[in-house]
Amino acid sequence: MAADSEPESEVFEITDFTTASEWERFISKVEEVLNDWKLIGISSGKPLEMHSTGEHSEICDFVGEGIYTTGIWEEKSDEISFADFRFSITHHYLVQEASDKDGKEELVEDALPLSMQDLLCMNNDFPPRAHCLVRWYGLREFLVIAPAANNDAVLSESKCNLLLSSISIALGNTGCQVPLFVQIHHKWRRMYVGECQGPGVRTDFEMVHLRKVPNQYTHLSGLLDIFKSKIGCPLTPLPPVSIAIRLTYVLQDWQQYFWPQQPPDIDALIGGEVGGLEFGKLPFGACEDPISELHLATTWPHLTEGIIVDNDVYSDLDPIQAPQWSVRVRKADNPQCLLGDFLTEFFKLCRRKESTDEILGRSTFEEDGKEVADITHALSKLTEPAPVPIHKLSVTNMVHSAKKKIRKHRGVDDSPLNNEVLNTIMLFLFPDAADKLTDGSEARPSTSRNNPLPESEEYNIYSQFKSAPSDSLTYKLALCLCMINFYHGGVKGVAHLWQEFVVEMRRRWEKNDLIPGLANGPPDLRCCLLHQKLQMLNCCIERKKARDEGKKAYTSDCSPSGSSGDTGKAVDRSGGDYQKETEKERGEVGKSWESWSDSEEEFFECLSDTEELKGNGQENGKKGGTKEGSKESANLKPEGRLHPHGKLTLLHPGEPLYIPVTQEPAPMTEDLLEEQSEVLAKLGTSAEGAHLRARMQSACLLSDMESFKAANPGCCLEDFVRWYSPRDYIEEEVVDEEGNRVLKGELSARMKIPSNMWVEAWETAKPVPARRQRRLFDDTREAEKVLHYLAIQKPADLARHLLPCVIHASVLKVKEEETLEDIASVKKIIKQIISHSSKVLRFPNPEDKKLEEIIAQIMSAEAIIARARSLKAKFAIEKCDQEEEKEDLERFVNCLLEQPEVSVIGAGRGPAGSIIHKLFVNAQRMTESSDEVATMTSLDEELKRSGSSDERRLNLGAVADFPPPAGRELILRITVPRPAPYSKPLPQRMYSVITKEDFRLAGAFSADTTFF
Repeated sequence: MAADSEPESEVFEITDFTTASEWERFISKVEEVLNDWKLIGISSGKPLEMHSTGEHSEICDFVGEGIYTTGIWEEKSDEISFADFRFSITHHYLVQEASDKDGKEELVEDALPLSMQDLLCMNNDFPPRAHCLVRWYGLREFLVIAPAANNDAVLSESKCNLLLSSISIALGNTGCQVPLFVQIHHKWRRMYVGECQGPGVRTDFEMVHLRKVPNQYTHLSGLLDIFKSKIGCPLTPLPPVSIAIRLTYVLQDWQQYFWPQQPPDIDALIGGEVGGLEFGKLPFGACEDPISELHLATTWPHLTEGIIVDNDVYSDLDPIQAPQWSVRVRKADNPQCLLGDFLTEFFKLCRRKESTDEILGRSTFEEDGKEVADITHALSKLTEPAPVPIHKLSVTNMVHSAKKKIRKHRGVDDSPLNNEVLNTIMLFLFPDAADKLTDGSEARPSTSRNNPLPESEEYNIYSQFKSAPSDSLTYKLALCLCMINFYHGGVKGVAHLWQEFVVEMRRRWEKNDLIPGLANGPPDLRCCLLHQKLQMLNCCIERKKARDEGKKAYTSDCSPSGSSGDTGKAVDRSGGDYQKETEKERGEVGKSWESWSDSEEEFFECLSDTEELKGNGQENGKKGGTKEGSKESANLKPEGRLHPHGKLTLLHPGEPLYIPVTQEPAPMTEDLLEEQSEVLAKLGTSAEGAHLRARMQSACLLSDMESFKAANPGCCLEDFVRWYSPRDYIEEEVVDEEGNRVLKGELSARMKIPSNMWVEAWETAKPVPARRQRRLFDDTREAEKVLHYLAIQKPADLARHLLPCVIHASVLKVKEEETLEDIASVKKIIKQIISHSSKVLRFPNPEDKKLEEIIAQIMSAEAIIARARSLKAKFAIEKCDQEEEKEDLERFVNCLLEQPEVSVIGAGRGPAGSIIHKLFVNAQRMTESSDEVATMTSLDEELKRSGSSDERRLNLGAVADFPPPAGRELILRITVPRPAPYSKPLPQRMYSVITKEDFRLAGAFSADTTFF
C-alpha cells in the first residue's frame, strides 16, 4: 500500500475512510455530540447512601425526596442527520450541586451507572410535573434522539433496530453512562426505546402502548406475572418484588356546592333599574366555577409482594386506607370573569371607526327643509355687509337649538340610554348638581367612600399610568363609560353619554359653573390628555368667572382684593439661563389680574399681533429716548399697585417700589406644549430665528414690565431687575467723595450685552396696568378650542384616552380583592402589571398587543382570586370553628393554587382529607336516582355513626364512597442476577399506567454483559 512507503511520522495525516457509509457517519455525529457535551465516563451525582432491595444491599446514589418537582431541569439540543433525515438530540438533566471530589475517589471501579441506581430510588415516584421519561423510569439525566420535524416519524421495525444499533455502538465507543432514547412511532404516542451501558452491565428500556387494556392486566397480580416472566430470573425462590401503587380519582360534579359569586342582574340593569348598581365600582369575580375538576391521588409507596391482594375478584386497595393522599385541581380554561369582560369589551371600542354622529344617526344635526338652504345663499350671505347681531351668535343659543333638533329627530324611546340611567350617571359625575335640585329627596351618590387616601401609594399610581386621580371626574367618567358599554347599549350608549357630557361642559362654560372633581391650578401633565383638557376648561371658567365678577364690582381704580397670584415671576423668560427668585426675595407677588377688569370693548380695541410687532419695531429704533420717556412716565398716575416691596425704593425718584398686579402665565396642556415646541424648533438656529424665538418667549416678561411701569411711574430697568431678578443687580460697597461707605449697584454683565432682550422689551413696554393689557391667556378662545376638541372625539378616541384610567381602576380593584385573600402569586402579578403598565401607558398611542398583554395579566390575577374563593367555599373554610384547623385548610388551599400537587396531611383522616371524602361521597350520591337520594340520610350523620373504617365500609361501602379510579399507576422493582444465576445482581423496574383508553408498560431490564 502507499501508506507503507510513507515515514511512520506521517501516518496520522492519512485520511480515515472508515466512516464512509451513512450509518457510520450518523454514529460518528452522535459520538461528537456526546464528546462536545462532556458526557463521557462516570456521571457525577449526590453523596452515596445505602439502599437495600430484596436480599442484596447496594451502595446507591439517590437524590433527595421531591427534588424532581422542586429542582431545576435544563436541556440543550443539537441537530444531526441520517442521510437526508434530520434528527434532534436533546440532553435533559436535573441541575445538582457539584459532589465532593473525595467521594468520587471512593467509588468502586465497577459501580453501577447513576441511571441504574435511579431505577431503584423511591424518593421521587410519581412526580407531579416532569418529563414523561422521568415519571416512567425515575431518571435524573437522559438523552433523546427524535425526528426534527413534528410530522416525521420512525415507523418501521427495521429503522427502529438500526437506530438502536447506532446508539448502542456510540455508547460503547464513548463510554457514556447516560441513557440514550430514540423516539419511535408518531409523537403523540410518546413511544421511546433506549439503552444505558456501564462497566460490564447494560440496561434496555422497552415500552408497550395499547389503546385497549387487556382484562388480565388490569390488576396487580396480572402485572406481576408479566414482570416476572420478562425478568426470567433462574433463582428459586425469587426475592419479593417491591411495589408502589397510585390510584387517581377524579371529582367533576360540584353541583351540590353553590358557586359563591353572585352574578349581576342583567335584566334589571338593561331595564334601567339601577338602584342596586353603584356607578364607579367595577365588578369582580368569575361567572362560572373556575375549578373544573379535583384529582385525588391515593398512594401506597412501599409495599411488598404478598402483603396485599389485588386481582380481578378482590382488592385490598381501599383509598381511605392509603397512607398518602395528594390533590391537584384542574382549572377551567379561560373562565368568564366580570372584570376581564369589562376590560375586553371596553378595549374593543378602541378599534371602532364610527363617529358619534354616525353611531347616533346622521339626522341628529340635520336641519329642517326650510332651514337647509342652497349653498349659493350661504355664499351671498358672506358677501353682504349687514352686521350679524352678537346675541344670534351666542353659543348657548346654538346648543339649545341643537338639542331641540336632537329631540325632534330622535324620540325619547330611541335614545340608547333612558332618562333614569342618564340622570343617575350625571348626578354621579356632577354631584354639585344635586344641591341645586328642588326635590330634596334625591341623594347624592357616595363617591369617596372607598377611594384611597391622597398620600397613599394606590392613589399616586395615576402618575405612573398617566391616567387620572381616583377621585377625579375623568376617572369616574371612565368607569361610567365602561359600565354603559357593557350593560347599557354598547357603543351607542357610550356615544349618547359622551354627547350629553359635552353639552354639560358647554353649559358650565356658558353659566360660569366650575367642573367638580378636578384639582385647582394648571393642567397636570402627569395625567391623560383628556383630563388635562378638562382642567384647562376649568381654568378658563375660573378666569371668565373672576373677570365677570370683577366687571360688576369695578367702578374705579381701587385697591384690588382677593388671593395672591403667580409667584414665579423671577424666571428669566427671555433666556432661561437664570434661576427663579425665591418668594422671600420677591415678597408676596402679584394679585391675580382677573380681579381687575375692564369693559369688553377695551379688550377688543387691543392691538393685534402684527400691529404690536410693528409698534415694537418702531420703538426699538428710538435710541436714547429712555430718559425722556422716564420723565414723561414720572408724571403719570400710578395704576395696578399691589403693595410696597419691603423697604426698597426707586433709584431715581426715591419713592417706594410697589409690586404690581400681573397677569398669570397661560396654562398649557401637553399637546399645546408640543405644538409650541414644534413652532419654536422650526425657527431654526440662525440669529434671526433665535431673536424671534426669544421675542415669542418674552411675552410674559413684556406684560410684567408694562405692569411694573404702570405701578411705579418714573422707574428704570434697574428697578425692575431688582424686583424681578435680583441676581442680575450687583451691589458693591464704595467710598464716595466725602469718604463715606455707600452701596452702589449696577446691572450684571449679561444685562449689558448689546441688543439684550430685556433692554429691548423695556424700551418697548408702555405703562399699562394688567387690567388693560392684552390677555396673555385668552380664556374664551382656549375654552372654545377645548369644547371643539371634546365634540369631535369619536368613541374610539375616547376609549383610547380613558383606557389608562380603566386599567388603573382595574389594578386598584384587584389589589382590593387580593387583600381579602392574601395570595402571594397575585401580589407578584400586581407588581408586574404596574411595572408593565407604567412603561406602556407613559407614551401616547401604545401598541394594541402590549395593551392586550396588560389586560391578560389583570384577567389572570382575577382568575386566581376566583379560584381561591371557589376552593375556600368548597372546603368550607369560613364555617370552620377551630382556629388551628382553619389555618391548616387555608394553607392547604393556598398551596393548591401555587403548586401542581399538594400532599394531604393525615391522608383521609386529616381535616382536608375528611372534606375531600365528603365531596366524593356527595358526588357519588348525586349520580344515583333522585328517590334514593331523598331517602338517604345526610353524610355527616353517616360518618358520625360509623367510626372505624371497617364499619364505614360495611355501612356505606368503599365502592360507594369513590368512583372507579380514573388512573392506576404501578411501579414494580427488584434486584436480581440476569441472565444467569451467577451474574451480577442488577436493578429491574417496570412502570404501568392504566386509564380508560390507554395502557402503557415501560420496562427497564438490566443484564450482566460480563458473566452471562
